[in-house]
Amino acid sequence: MAKTEPFDNYYDRYEAWFDQYKPVFESELFAIKKQLPEFNNALEIGIGSGRFAAPLGIKIGVDPSAKMREIAATRGLEVVDGIAEKLPFNDCQFDLALMVTTVCFVDDLKKSFQEAYRVLKSGAVFIVGFIDKESPIGKIYQQHKDESDFYRSATFRTVGEVTANLRQAGFHDFSYSQTIFHGLDEIKEIEPIKEGYGEGSFVVVRAIK
Repeated sequence: MAKTEPFDNYYDRYEAWFDQYKPVFESELFAIKKQLPEFNNALEIGIGSGRFAAPLGIKIGVDPSAKMREIAATRGLEVVDGIAEKLPFNDCQFDLALMVTTVCFVDDLKKSFQEAYRVLKSGAVFIVGFIDKESPIGKIYQQHKDESDFYRSATFRTVGEVTANLRQAGFHDFSYSQTIFHGLDEIKEIEPIKEGYGEGSFVVVRAIK
């Protein structure tokens, strides 16, 4: 069952986070940009309010939250009601798919990645950005998840778990980048982006179909 309640009910808090932690958001955005290929037809899975899709030039998204879809539409995005495990799109339709901070909210990670694989063209790129469960911020989020309206029902993932599920879905040629090397309240400017993972709390995985 899609975890839409906090996003429908606390959308103002969701939007306020991006303003409160603007350098954190921009760091994550730039880490994704560095992995982006050229594309013509891209999809964001779990597009939310469109905070990432809009500046990245991704015009189409899917999200189960009515309020998130409403806000994303104000950013000029075409958003369809749906879940990652059952995407409402044809096979081999897109040349890029993106999931950002979404893997912790899906009910079935394996099925979600299989669906991403299905809607991508051969040779297309799938990019997954997420907070690493084993990172400093990942550990803090887990320790305090019961206090959070958003993360109470989240299942945080390790890089190994994400990679294994991507591989099982059929993806290959993985590359990794990372950012967010300090606590959120300590970050006052855009963080560096490094290859690999294991240091930064936000990890971007790029995979090929």
